[in-house]
Amino acid sequence: MPALKRLSTSDADFSVRLDALLAFENAQNSAVEQTVAAILDDVRTRGDAAVLHYTRDFDRLSANALAELELPRATWMQALAALPGEQRTALETAARRVREYHEHQPLQSWQYEEPGRTEEDGAVFLGQKVTPLDRVGLYVPGGKAAYPSSVLMNAIPAKVAGVGELIMVVPTPGGERNPLVLAAAALAGVDRMFTIGGAQAIGALAYGTETVPRVDKIVGPGNAYVAAAKRRVFGRVGIDMVAGPSEILIVCDGQTDPDWIAMDLFSQAEHDELAQAMLLCPDLGYLDRVAASIERLLPAMPRRDTIFAALENRGALIAVRDLEEACELVNRIAPEHLELAVTDADIWVDRIRHAGAIFIGAYACEALGDYCAGPNHVLPTSGSARFSSPLGVYDFQKRSSLIRVSPAAARTLGEVAATLADGEGLAAHAASARYRVKG
Repeated sequence: MPALKRLSTSDADFSVRLDALLAFENAQNSAVEQTVAAILDDVRTRGDAAVLHYTRDFDRLSANALAELELPRATWMQALAALPGEQRTALETAARRVREYHEHQPLQSWQYEEPGRTEEDGAVFLGQKVTPLDRVGLYVPGGKAAYPSSVLMNAIPAKVAGVGELIMVVPTPGGERNPLVLAAAALAGVDRMFTIGGAQAIGALAYGTETVPRVDKIVGPGNAYVAAAKRRVFGRVGIDMVAGPSEILIVCDGQTDPDWIAMDLFSQAEHDELAQAMLLCPDLGYLDRVAASIERLLPAMPRRDTIFAALENRGALIAVRDLEEACELVNRIAPEHLELAVTDADIWVDRIRHAGAIFIGAYACEALGDYCAGPNHVLPTSGSARFSSPLGVYDFQKRSSLIRVSPAAARTLGEVAATLADGEGLAAHAASARYRVKG
């Protein structure tokens, strides 16, 4: 049984202990940073040759030209066709649900005409033009790791947004390809795919090479080297986010089967040793029952060592006075995933201001959100739900302001602009506006 931390809001040191539990610095390892900086500089300088070099060294995959590492669409379609029936149905169902959800999200262009207050003022036409990004790069972990859900969650909103070209990169160490990942790419609308990975793939997407086109934004998860590379190229290209370890926070009133809650905690703890899984409940006896379920169920879990470490490192069972206090704590923690496993869960949703995804009621387990509920599973972590949102169609669109003024309006607004420009000491701004005043 992991030494799960037991906290209570009535303890004098509760706030200090909670802050210590939540503390996670996405520290930048200097050795990783130096390696990534060298790789990115090499890719920027030598292009294809550098990518081929690192792919051979890190992924044990050799090619005479980078074009040989582009996987033809026919290969993806074959992977989709060869899937066992149950797997294909599940993947298609998930893709459909993710697409239908994201089709509700696109931002729309809008405009309005502001009539002049007097006939002399003239009219002003204002608006916003929404356009999709031209080209996006999607990083997908490869080899033995199989994340078809990541392909769906990143690629589908990009295509719904109208992105012109979606370039996927996926490492295939030793030539090992995952058919589920390839099949997901076929369903999600990926346009091109290269079997490259690591910082070199991020560099190829950010800078462009002779073979890999430069993209406008890079999305998708990866290891520490990929995360470091994304941080470094940000500004040259956009990125989705640099995510921390996965998190789940469960609020329970003690009415849900404790085995369900224990397994929900496991569902995030099995990601890695730094994942965070916590339960808030006003019923002390129920916290004991969940602890007993954890002890009984953990030995049978295939990833029990990882779960054990995560629960011992950053897990907690927290006693609260009532559900109102639990909601206050939720907003303080701002979790990636929040489960409201309480009776009449809907009435508590309005109390929540900060959470990446809110799962309402005992039957809405977080695992459904990871795969097939529909909303995106790319969520803000480490408290960043206070100021950021899940990945969505809007992350693949950009907005341009529209401004048109009549000659009469230019005379009126020109005087306003010139006066303010004079106040800021910007003479050229003032002169530019006054030219329009004079006609």
